Amino acid sequence: MRGAVASCGGGLLLAVSGLAQAAPRIDGAVVSDERRRGISWSDGRASAQAGLGLAAGDFRLDASATALRNSPRHRGADAGVDLSGGWRQREGGAVRVDAAVIAHLFAGGAGRLNYVELQAGGNALVGPVSVDLSVTYAPPQRSAIGGDNLYLAARARLAVIGTPFGVVAGVGRSSGHTDDPVAATRLRPGGTYYDWQLGVEHIRGPIGVSVSYVGNDIARRTVPDMAAARHAGDAVVARIALTL
Repeated sequence: MRGAVASCGGGLLLAVSGLAQAAPRIDGAVVSDERRRGISWSDGRASAQAGLGLAAGDFRLDASATALRNSPRHRGADAGVDLSGGWRQREGGAVRVDAAVIAHLFAGGAGRLNYVELQAGGNALVGPVSVDLSVTYAPPQRSAIGGDNLYLAARARLAVIGTPFGVVAGVGRSSGHTDDPVAATRLRPGGTYYDWQLGVEHIRGPIGVSVSYVGNDIARRTVPDMAAARHAGDAVVARIALTL
């Protein structure tokens, strides 16, 4: 037992040391509307985002900050910060598996807004097609999100061979148990819903540009909190990003 504990402790120390010495990945983006899971987080307005990532072996740490523009969805929050720590491993070159813990923190909003999610997923490369599958679960957090939340997602990217273009498509499903119907509308306006996206990406060097149609089926539902229902309909979203 002592040997196992010592081995795990040594592995953790090596991972932390490796992360401290790793070269950071820095990225930034400007988007016409910050959409997550098909709904706007920036009150339907343009937003900016900056991020920092570190990787050492199979371990990763990531942080990003996003302008939320006094978002009614997040009770007037001006900014959101996402912090995540996780593990990622490539199996045989064509398959990747990963897991992470993600903390969502909010500044400038009223009441309890912060919440935590657990995520697991994988990626597979099949010729020019990259497929991602993920499961993201927020444990019960009544004050912040009105219960728990489960998000299932699938995404595919088809690289147009010989060009810097790619076609991206995705679909997701949000569901969960509701303790507080008003608080639950932050992540699930009207309850369980589906979202989808279809777009085109252009990536050349560190610069990426994309235009996507983002939609969902929320419009058919009755939403108890009209502020959280704002900008929950379909939209065309443009994004330009820089990664260093």
